Amino acid sequence: MTDDTISPLRRRMIEDMTVRGFTACTQRGCIAAVRRFTIFLRRSPDQATADDLRRFQLRMREEGVSATTMNAVVAALRFFFGVTLGRTEAEVALTSVREPRRLPVILSPQEVTRLLDAALGLKYRAALSVSYGAGLRASEVVSLRVSDIDSGRMVIRVEQGKGRKDRYAMLSEPLLAVLRAWWRAGRERSLMLPGGWLFPGRDPVMAVTARQLNRAFHIAKQAAGIDKPVCLHTVRHCFATHLLEHHVDIRVIQVLQRLGHCQHASPA
Repeated sequence: MTDDTISPLRRRMIEDMTVRGFTACTQRGCIAAVRRFTIFLRRSPDQATADDLRRFQLRMREEGVSATTMNAVVAALRFFFGVTLGRTEAEVALTSVREPRRLPVILSPQEVTRLLDAALGLKYRAALSVSYGAGLRASEVVSLRVSDIDSGRMVIRVEQGKGRKDRYAMLSEPLLAVLRAWWRAGRERSLMLPGGWLFPGRDPVMAVTARQLNRAFHIAKQAAGIDKPVCLHTVRHCFATHLLEHHVDIRVIQVLQRLGHCQHASPA
């Protein structure tokens, strides 16, 4: 879709989101939510009334839309009406849905060991080990550079993680040993470029993608004979859960997961 085909209303909403630093993914989600409402309304969304918004939410509930999706749509509509249209009175008709709280399925330490041992090669074993041993998200793991590993201070620098914030994550001795083994192997294969990615792709100029890491996780999961309904993000949950099971204070775990925002980091 070109700029010429975008309606002035949509362009204005995109501009409002851009000014506030919304990511491209978030912007697409918000636009899709407003489009969904427009289809329901059958006229321009800026003509909607508070009763239209109430009926739309009721329709989503009747259609069995999940609480997560409903809340995402409501958040997008709140932005559209409150910011783009400046109609704060319409927001009164928008209601967030309480999401059921469920405990995530967690792998045991033995299952994590089996998973890592079954990984496709040392690169993916090291990458999955970072997700587990440092509690990093997939997007954060694949964005790491060699210089982000600070062995002197035993921390990992995470740049622009969730919320576009820099922070430090813990670096344990076992994890450092795995990363050093991978670094040596990668250097022998000429994959480790100066200032380059910690986990490069086939072309070392490019980093491995989160999708590739996710695929490697599921291959390792199957090879390890793990049939629990878990995903790559589960590995990150295991980090905190296993610490808790070893009687580490919950406040300490929170600090380990978020060792403070940083501005500068020393190279390893």
